[in-house]
Amino acid sequence: MTAIDPRPSVIADRLSGVKRVIAVTGWKGGIGKSVTASTLALLLARRGFRTGLFDLDFAGASDHLVLGAKGLFPKEEKGLEPPVLEGVSFMSVVFFSENKAVPLRGANVSDAIIELLAITRWGELDFLVLDMPPGINDAALDVMRFARGAEVLAVTTPSVLAHDVLERSLELYRKLKVPVLGVVENMSAGRHGTADAAIRTDPALEKALGRPEALLKTAFAGDLARAAGKLGIIG
Repeated sequence: MTAIDPRPSVIADRLSGVKRVIAVTGWKGGIGKSVTASTLALLLARRGFRTGLFDLDFAGASDHLVLGAKGLFPKEEKGLEPPVLEGVSFMSVVFFSENKAVPLRGANVSDAIIELLAITRWGELDFLVLDMPPGINDAALDVMRFARGAEVLAVTTPSVLAHDVLERSLELYRKLKVPVLGVVENMSAGRHGTADAAIRTDPALEKALGRPEALLKTAFAGDLARAAGKLGIIG
């Protein structure tokens, strides 16, 4: 007799107090997905929204670097309660990997993500921002399957290759009836083609990483705030 996995119903309960789930995704490395997810979470928290950030990129978790998160660890009480940094409830695989690469493949990655979704207690949130696993693979599809109602915010760059991969990937999400908020073109030179909003290249961004206050003062954060307003994330 096949055992029934109780985690899907547990995940539904864990996310029942979350009003909106924003899944920040991208399909090529180096496009600024993690910086976008982390900065968006900070922007939402700064505007008074109860906000969570979940770094689900097992291959390259880096939100903790963007936020300057050091010495943090979730509290264990009937699951895991994320620590709060700059008003953002933050959970990441890096808490359990000691900042090393996680040697998981295929189904094991999906299983680990499902387990993290099941044991994390978010409580009442206005927004939960997901830094998604890269690409459209089993792990990414499992997140969208269990985080029902999640809205996709896609990040790309001006690269022809990035836009081509983006269009193919978005088409799959649309076929799966996953709501897509829009496409943000990062490192834009002002001509963002089919993207819905643009974020200009900001030379000051690199030095602001790890310092939330400095990050929120960058042109990058300003452009992202305007993009979030245009796409209906921030009213």
